[in-house]
Amino acid sequence: MTETGSEPATDRTDRPASLEPGAGTGQRHAALDVLAPTAALAVGMLCWWAVTAAGTVPSFILPSPTAVAAQLLGNPELYAQNALSTLEKVVYGGSVGIATGFLLAVLVAYLPWVRTAVYPYLVAVRVLPKIAVAPLLLIYLGTGTQTAIVFVALIAFFPLVLNTAAGLDRAPTEHRELLRSVDAGALERIVYVDLPYALPDVFAGLKQSVTLAVVGAVVGEWVIADDGLGFLVLMGSENVRPEVMLAALSVLLALGLALYGSVVLVQRGIRRRLGLEAMDRR
Repeated sequence: MTETGSEPATDRTDRPASLEPGAGTGQRHAALDVLAPTAALAVGMLCWWAVTAAGTVPSFILPSPTAVAAQLLGNPELYAQNALSTLEKVVYGGSVGIATGFLLAVLVAYLPWVRTAVYPYLVAVRVLPKIAVAPLLLIYLGTGTQTAIVFVALIAFFPLVLNTAAGLDRAPTEHRELLRSVDAGALERIVYVDLPYALPDVFAGLKQSVTLAVVGAVVGEWVIADDGLGFLVLMGSENVRPEVMLAALSVLLALGLALYGSVVLVQRGIRRRLGLEAMDRR
């Protein structure tokens, strides 16, 4: 009698990870995430070059990519110094605004009287165009880097405080009751329950704050300060030097993307540390 199933069973755990169903899907998505923006940038640059090479638009209105690159590479110290000045405003002002916003969000989330007294005004002031405050800061504090830093802090403050305050209320009630049943204190509740559930909102606020901090630094350099990439853009506009403006904007774009990418990397690192990415793949 011939036995069925005499062939040795194959252990699924011995299969290479690359042969697991869907193993290549993540790699393909990761490659597409890089290739698609790169291709779009290449097409955009090619169209820009074609328009300027054909003479469709005068060079004093739209300079060629090579003219912008020549301006940037021919004056590296100018753009590096002003980029560092803008970065200083973003880092100092953004740090103050983000730290203050997080602390106030915790107070709003856990002290009912603070929520009642402050939260309606936070929402109301959020809709106020912040650029309207810049002339007031100019009157009260004068011109200079310090005033621009204050303006950046004001810009970065609101997204984080509102997002974090909302996120700290997202933890399930049963999880809080479980900690309360074992006599856990308020700090344990924040660290082990509320903050992990609030992370998506906290990082959403951080991304907004970092982005708006760059915008605030540029606006501050237009209105308040006399240095930085925003000031270079303003000077290029007044002197009808579009290549100066576009070179400064390209550096500003790279700076903004680097700061935003830093927040994304920190978010991924924290999610990996907490095991949240593994949960998402299940």
